[in-house]
Amino acid sequence: MRLFILGYGYSARHFVRRFGGAFLHIAGTVRDPAQRDDLAGIEVHAFSGSDPDRRTAERINEADVLLVSIPPGSTGDPTLGAFGDTLTARRRKVIYLSTIGVYGDHAGGWVDESTPPQAAVERTQMRIAAEQAWINMTGGDAAILRLAGIYGPGRNALATLRAGTARRIIKPGQVFNRIHVDDIASAIMAVIHHPNGGTWNVCDDEPAPPQDVIAYAAQLMGVAPPPEEPFAIAEMSPMARSFYASSARVSNAKLKRELGVTLACPTYRHGLDALWRAGEAR
Repeated sequence: MRLFILGYGYSARHFVRRFGGAFLHIAGTVRDPAQRDDLAGIEVHAFSGSDPDRRTAERINEADVLLVSIPPGSTGDPTLGAFGDTLTARRRKVIYLSTIGVYGDHAGGWVDESTPPQAAVERTQMRIAAEQAWINMTGGDAAILRLAGIYGPGRNALATLRAGTARRIIKPGQVFNRIHVDDIASAIMAVIHHPNGGTWNVCDDEPAPPQDVIAYAAQLMGVAPPPEEPFAIAEMSPMARSFYASSARVSNAKLKRELGVTLACPTYRHGLDALWRAGEAR
């Protein structure tokens, strides 16, 4: 199999580290290859959303698996706009990395893939539109993976505590969903081997209040957690505050049932324990 990655970001990078040996060739795009030092083992193509070069289109055409992690913009998914003809030239496995944010606010209630998406904010509207565009382009064969909040090496509560940037924002009833990047990699590989398209939530078993995660990380490190800050008066950017506008518990039952994924980190405690044992934030 030949793999092409549109948007070689955090999740894609870890997927290649874990499963890159399964592919005959791996290529991918980044905005500026000169600014990246983590591109060993892949053929790199510069792509900033427009004016793609011929060689990039050729490599996409050769790929058996296309992994898409570039977020949509106000004019739609830049990948579809730039490579439309190439993408429809042949059938291949297409995996689009989306977000559970498309479900919107359910006041902490449970949702699953049968729950209709809610376009509460513009970025949610763009995500829903991008999902549908990929489904339409592939005739319904696209695999849509809706990712929860991603954490892993260098990107976790231990690291923010060590950096002094961790906060415990308290909003009663608020829960967030999370997923370790290794489990994202497993989900991507599972869907590559799945014969059909579809939509799957990629999240762990335990939605939890964000302050609990920080407190547990502080316990592992043997440090005092940061003070609690009431959400109503906490100083936050509009973007950060907007994430607290939605609270839902997202089910991963379909991921386990249809794709056979067994999570390495079924809760944030499992994930933080593993990161701490690996020397994270020491």
